[in-house]
Amino acid sequence: MMPNNATSTTALPASLLENWATLGWRAMMTEVNLSPKPGLVDRLNCGAHKDMALEDFHRSALAIQAWLPRFIEYGAYSAMMPPEDVLKGLRPIGMACEADMFRATAGVNTHKGSIFSLGLLFAAVGRLHQQESPVTPETLCQTAAAFCAGMTQRELRQNNQQLTAGQRLYQQLGLTGARGEAEAGYPLVIHHALPHYRALLAQGRDPELALLDTLLLLMAMNGDTNVASRGGKQGLRWLQQQATRLLQNGGIRTPADLHSLRQFDQQCIERNLSPGGCADLLIVTWFLAQISQVNH
Repeated sequence: MMPNNATSTTALPASLLENWATLGWRAMMTEVNLSPKPGLVDRLNCGAHKDMALEDFHRSALAIQAWLPRFIEYGAYSAMMPPEDVLKGLRPIGMACEADMFRATAGVNTHKGSIFSLGLLFAAVGRLHQQESPVTPETLCQTAAAFCAGMTQRELRQNNQQLTAGQRLYQQLGLTGARGEAEAGYPLVIHHALPHYRALLAQGRDPELALLDTLLLLMAMNGDTNVASRGGKQGLRWLQQQATRLLQNGGIRTPADLHSLRQFDQQCIERNLSPGGCADLLIVTWFLAQISQVNH
């Protein structure tokens, strides 16, 4: 699965691969265990999902953790290739990882979006490490963007008879979803969610409350294709407006503020809306906030 013109790499230290993979697993676990999350699976309920539960996400995160070092290794081995050629080699690794996720969850799609985003970011870790470049949130997202150059054009704008859900939402509502966010270098995370989360922590805010507040920010700003596919344009607009209103009322600062979040959760469940795209971006946000802990 390694490219022909691969770099002659010195083997990456096993401890490095393990530390990064553990951080990726922790990012997935931190997100799913965070509660209460409007419309999403958490420790309190299954949100707007009838086919998945907390334990599915725990099993899924473990299955994915085992694959994360492969993305890093491929990123290192392909470090001399033009970045836009790297995606081809990442796809088979992503598909094999996805197959293991489905085996772990008996067919439930828990983390497909996270395999995409973490796969890109972990390949970026390998590439930057091999090139002896600094590994920062910005360099990781820029590298992921370079891998995805032209992806939206290729995969969403082409007209074919069997439109995927993503292509349909792009044509109807102009939403580019996970592909657009990756190709743009995760601007919602880099310019909004990550600075917001860091600022709240710097103010001494409780980390769980800070992360819930950051989720609200993502819900207010993100054109979440998961929400749009369930609730159309109206559902997406409603969700964004509710999240914006909560933020304008002060957001999630104290445990007392969780009451309004639980009400929002109930409304999302009644409307069958689940902001899964925002959950994926929250995983990316938390992961990028922690990378200075890993010994590069």
